[in-house]
Amino acid sequence: MDAVRRIEYDRFGDPTRLRLADFTPRAPRRGEVQVRVAAAAANAMDWKIRRGDMRWATGRRLPRGVGQDLAGTVLQIGPGVEELAVGEAVFGAAGMAAGAFAEVVVVKTGNLARKPDGLSFEQAAALPVVGLTALQALDRGEIHAGRRVFVNGALGGVGQAAVQLARARGALVSGSVRDVGSPAITRTGMETVVGFDVDPDAFDREFDLVLDTAGTLPLTTTLRLLAPGGRALDIVPTPAKVLHSLRHRQYRLHMGRLNERDLQVLARHVTSGALDLAIARTVTLEDAIPALSELELEGTPKGGKLVIVP
Repeated sequence: MDAVRRIEYDRFGDPTRLRLADFTPRAPRRGEVQVRVAAAAANAMDWKIRRGDMRWATGRRLPRGVGQDLAGTVLQIGPGVEELAVGEAVFGAAGMAAGAFAEVVVVKTGNLARKPDGLSFEQAAALPVVGLTALQALDRGEIHAGRRVFVNGALGGVGQAAVQLARARGALVSGSVRDVGSPAITRTGMETVVGFDVDPDAFDREFDLVLDTAGTLPLTTTLRLLAPGGRALDIVPTPAKVLHSLRHRQYRLHMGRLNERDLQVLARHVTSGALDLAIARTVTLEDAIPALSELELEGTPKGGKLVIVP
């Protein structure tokens, strides 16, 4: 295949390490497909990987592409691939080291699902990381109608998905937000909304699931919020939190895992109207590096996903 373009970096570090470069995608191996990317979406995990925070999981091989969430069309299939065919529209995630911010990327078939016709490429690209993290957290918490859920960081990507998916199950949802004056709060349908300085006395032992999507809840507050038999899940790992999870059976770290079944569940929630992940900004690959830097350093755009269209 001729050279295509991708965003990559050759050293761990700040956003100045990013560059738009030509590269030649390798042929897909067994269990892989080559995908022409139609849209890709940014996540905080992308810059944590680029900074080197996740090198224990990604390894140190460089240069490396950037980005995980994607949607596109299968260009080529590897040996033994029967579940997907050339020309099919798919969505999913490229994996930590593959790099979805590219014109073409090679992806494991287990990381992908067929894209429903009723879902745009941009909508599909916004789903995988935040959607799977939220969906699987609710599954782990055994959330169903009548259960009570508290989401810390309810206006973030995972937070918004968790609130909407929990309410779709009939759960009663409350949460905390960084800006209690945000107009987006009224659209969430949450029962009670507080700032990040959560007072556990206001909710003493009320919730069946406490989902910390911002990673800012003190452990003592988290445990005070839990009802008997409840569970706390935190999606922002640190060494101290690993120790907490060993000492407190109600508290666990949580990371979404890619699988076709859950990707299809998310797609059905979007097409039914139960899940609406807003897209705040769409940029081309040429304009993506400044937009990614702005998102990481300034937190803008707010209120939705940054989507890159090669």
